[in-house]
Amino acid sequence: MQFGLAGKTALICASTSGLGRATARALAEEGVNVVVTGRSAERAKEVADELPGAVGVGCDLVADGGAERLLAAAREAVGDLDILVLNGPGPAPGPARATDTAGVAQAIATLVTPQEILVRGTLPAMVEKGWGRILSISSTSVQAPLPNLSLSNLGRAALAGYLKTLAAEVAAQGVTVNSLLPGRIATPRARQIDEAAAQRTGRPLDEIEAASKATIPAGRYGEPAEFGAAAAFLCSTQAAYITGTALRCDGGLVPTL
Repeated sequence: MQFGLAGKTALICASTSGLGRATARALAEEGVNVVVTGRSAERAKEVADELPGAVGVGCDLVADGGAERLLAAAREAVGDLDILVLNGPGPAPGPARATDTAGVAQAIATLVTPQEILVRGTLPAMVEKGWGRILSISSTSVQAPLPNLSLSNLGRAALAGYLKTLAAEVAAQGVTVNSLLPGRIATPRARQIDEAAAQRTGRPLDEIEAASKATIPAGRYGEPAEFGAAAAFLCSTQAAYITGTALRCDGGLVPTL
């Protein structure tokens, strides 16, 4: 299948590693002019050098004015954006009973505010051209909140609600808005989580990984390239009639329809 993305432009947030990097690679291989981003400009440029037609931009998205600076740098590098991929880490873990006003504010400042600024800054050009793709790399917690991640659950659900509302407002202008929800994907972050669990429990790492995989109907962790392929499809011309959707890429982990 030809995705019809050659010559399009894309900004991929937090794309120097993990799922963001896999998405950047998948889009670049489809001929998209990709802007790779991360807090380290040097690292962003290293990753961009590995991809055809990509440029690297360093920016702390959650810093004051970070989203605005990133947009300006992306436009300077590739022009108006056809594709915007939202991505980034969530707040520290913790139970709902321990949340406070400062924590809630942090969750919104991390997972909602900069994303809304990026969307607001890129949407007019998409609407004017009659074509655009906004994709959020989120979490299965949007559909099944995860224990001890109350602030992340709060922020990601808020962003998902905003994007769902937006999807209906811009569908007739040729702009789709979707979320892609990863389960356990074999990224450095997943490895860190398993290593932390092994250290906390005193159990061998391979035992921790085996127990985690046993909860996944597919019987394994997903590959980053599989996630990237799903992201690229949702950004494709063929996916023009898919919008307002949250698609799970989780090997069947979440036991809901």
